[in-house]
Amino acid sequence: MQHTLQSSFSLSGKGLHTGLHLTVTFHPADEDHGYRIRRVDLEGQPEIVPLAENVIDTSRGTVVGTPDCRVSTIEH
Repeated sequence: MQHTLQSSFSLSGKGLHTGLHLTVTFHPADEDHGYRIRRVDLEGQPEIVPLAENVIDTSRGTVVGTPDCRVSTIEH
């Protein structure tokens, strides 16, 4: 059984690794879309699909992405 959000919502706070103020926004998605992480702070707003094959480091937390676009500590 699949579920999606009824509407978008945002959370704001201090970034764990950067200490910068940030906002994370969650949006409803179409059926079978799955999770996506979009880096709106980077040129072209690249998306990362948080799947095992996209894990690039686990030494101090789970990091997903590519050499040019990454998101750290996604397990939190």
